Amino acid sequence: MKPSPNLQEWLAEAKADRSAPLCGMYLTHNGVVRQSARAKVRQGNSAAPDVSGMLFSYDREKVSSIIEETYQMEGIYYIKVWLNDGELSVGDDIMYVLIGGDIRPHVVDALQYLVGRIKNECVTETEQH
Repeated sequence: MKPSPNLQEWLAEAKADRSAPLCGMYLTHNGVVRQSARAKVRQGNSAAPDVSGMLFSYDREKVSSIIEETYQMEGIYYIKVWLNDGELSVGDDIMYVLIGGDIRPHVVDALQYLVGRIKNECVTETEQH
């Protein structure tokens, strides 16, 4: 497990970046380990046992590639991603994402695109019960 980043520092870095004059908004995402099992939340399986932790890993090259693809989206000028690694407990941070862009619709779409692609294509999450 890695120490979580400081979002205030991330925002300060973003606002000091050369892309800052092009950005009218920044959005963040913070994914955490939840107690409710994926099967309960996503599939409505009320019999799914609670989660006590998670084994988490990711493919760094795929994440980098998807970040580069996200930069090609209209109005996106700043991206920073942090992913945890290892054995995590309920409440631990899994992921932080910060995206800066010109207008809200572009930034919202890019955040959803990036987080979705990372979760679906780059990470391995094994729930522990």
